[in-house]
Amino acid sequence: MIVYARRARLPLFAAACSLLLSAALTAQTPAQLTPAPDTANPNQQFTRVAQPNGVALSPDGTTVAWTLRGLEGSTPHLTDVANPNPAKGKIISIKGASNCSSSSPIWSPDGQTLAFLSTCTGKTDKSSPEQIFLWSKAAGKARQLTHVTGKLEQLAWSPDGKSIAFLFVENATRSAGALDAMKPWSGVIGEDGVEIQRVYSVDATTGKGGWLTPASLHVYEFNWAPNSHEIAFIGANPPGENTWWIAKLYIQAIAAQAPAIVLDPTTVSGPLHGLQIAVPRFSPDGKRIAFIGGLMSDQGSTGGDVYVIDAAGGDPTDITPSIDGTPCFEAWLSNTEVGFVEDRSGHTLIVDWDARNKTQIASKDLGEVSISGGVIKDAVSISNRNELAFAESGFKTPPEVFLDANNEIHQLTHLNADAQPPAKTVSIEWDNEGFHVQGWLTYPANYDPARKYPLIVSVHGGPSASVGARWSSAMWAEQGYFEFQPNPRGSYGQGETFVQANVKDFGYGDLRDILKGMDAVEAQVSIDKNREGLTGWSYGGFMTMFAVTQTHRFRAAVAGAGISDWLSYYGENSIDQWMTPFFGASVYDDPAIYAKSSAINFIRNVTTPTLVIVGDRDGECPAPQSFEFWHALRAEGVKTQLVVYANEGHGFHDPEHIRDRAQRVVRWFAENMPPGN
Repeated sequence: MIVYARRARLPLFAAACSLLLSAALTAQTPAQLTPAPDTANPNQQFTRVAQPNGVALSPDGTTVAWTLRGLEGSTPHLTDVANPNPAKGKIISIKGASNCSSSSPIWSPDGQTLAFLSTCTGKTDKSSPEQIFLWSKAAGKARQLTHVTGKLEQLAWSPDGKSIAFLFVENATRSAGALDAMKPWSGVIGEDGVEIQRVYSVDATTGKGGWLTPASLHVYEFNWAPNSHEIAFIGANPPGENTWWIAKLYIQAIAAQAPAIVLDPTTVSGPLHGLQIAVPRFSPDGKRIAFIGGLMSDQGSTGGDVYVIDAAGGDPTDITPSIDGTPCFEAWLSNTEVGFVEDRSGHTLIVDWDARNKTQIASKDLGEVSISGGVIKDAVSISNRNELAFAESGFKTPPEVFLDANNEIHQLTHLNADAQPPAKTVSIEWDNEGFHVQGWLTYPANYDPARKYPLIVSVHGGPSASVGARWSSAMWAEQGYFEFQPNPRGSYGQGETFVQANVKDFGYGDLRDILKGMDAVEAQVSIDKNREGLTGWSYGGFMTMFAVTQTHRFRAAVAGAGISDWLSYYGENSIDQWMTPFFGASVYDDPAIYAKSSAINFIRNVTTPTLVIVGDRDGECPAPQSFEFWHALRAEGVKTQLVVYANEGHGFHDPEHIRDRAQRVVRWFAENMPPGN
């Protein structure tokens, strides 16, 4: 339920809700949506910074490829590690191409060719799909390799350098994920038009290719075996947006007709039973596979413990039991050593781990920053000598590309050397009910401790996720508010026990953590307790809806893509498989546990003015959930407003809708708890 990325399919709403909602949607088509006034202008002082992405370190560790978005799209750059002077760098361009974008660079095993995705195909249709291009180090030119029709991502060279495999949805009409807008209802629901993501491989010379995985399985992630004759992948029966939570680990021999099951979390015994798996990685000798296993609420929002299993199958071994933080990405450094990126109480760590003895070899704390290097969360790019490259940013440090080599961190780019932090942000920690909890507090611009300031509490989605330290717009600081972003129980960063602490308890313990955190904030800075507001999106939207039924502490609230009734939600959403690990049973087997956390059952307690926002084609948190909450508040005489955005899914894409949404949120809080004294 967090905004990260993936999936695809349609919810089935009750007929009565459909009729009521259709009227609301008809009134909110783009031509009829009344724009929010421009008087509330979020980000009015915020200076944009350059955002490097797609970091790829060459196998010999001498060159880093990365992408940078400009006015005409994203472009690959090359930086010489030995001489990172920007004047010595190179920009990869495609002759005759303009107004297009390139992304996701990845080096061939010999380091002589860079593959990347690009829309620079020469077609005038901007919506034409991305294709794979190859840039030759020797020739200094890029050429188009593929001419396929569909959606492709997660490029991976085979270790022998002969092939490039990727995730592919042939003739795709949308991204294979639940964040994008669901298809309009039509035909036989759940059977017609189901799009399946598979692994496809092309010859790196000719571009000719074929499928590596069967049409019966939707694939989420994969990894080449060292022998280039097998792949390991995480897959499940379609529709893929709904079955990742019960996905299995497979090995597919290239010449075989069917894959072999290595691990089925739904049947395995031990702590991994019924949980989720991600990021499969073969050991250098091909005998074992490492992966992340844990309680995860969304594909792409990865976190858990690091497990190792024999490639032939058997029982998985948790090699990081009782670790205090949350490993999010891992890779083998040798046949006995695994490296991983760890989220720990707001810090990012790079850790080397002994897979045999289950002990730490070394750990490097990068501080209060977030890192990225590819399409997988918290990924880093690794050379043959185990050097690391990644993009890094924090509340105090703008985004740049870094290299970890010879036990030292080297900054390779200086894209934002003159950028100043948009606001002061500090880590806040507190104890509650036996848990140690962490969050972030951003100060209002030009803070004066002699004044009293309002507070906005922003709750993240997930719930299996966390708010990390990263350069941000500090929108609320510019509007004159404190912003508090807590990581309550259920979040990453405090170990798997903390992640699982809200199972069968949505809205209760996590809300108590948030309220206790607010007490800690009020004890440290000058807060006006009569002007405290609450907002969140997805699971944060649910927490907003639920919180206003449990406390009158908040004077205004904005619930984005929320969930008001877990019982009806179960039958409306496109991703119901995610719920069983958190509720312990389906809604049909234990409706009481769902009713316990349903805000609609406590609606008569609400007095807080609440703005409700949602996309009309949201499959993760369907619009009827927002309609139901708004309808109940209106019936109870509580100040409320519902805004439905046409053709938007769980993650908004239309820039005008994003701008309008931000202005409405700012205006709602300004009207109901103004920032001025």
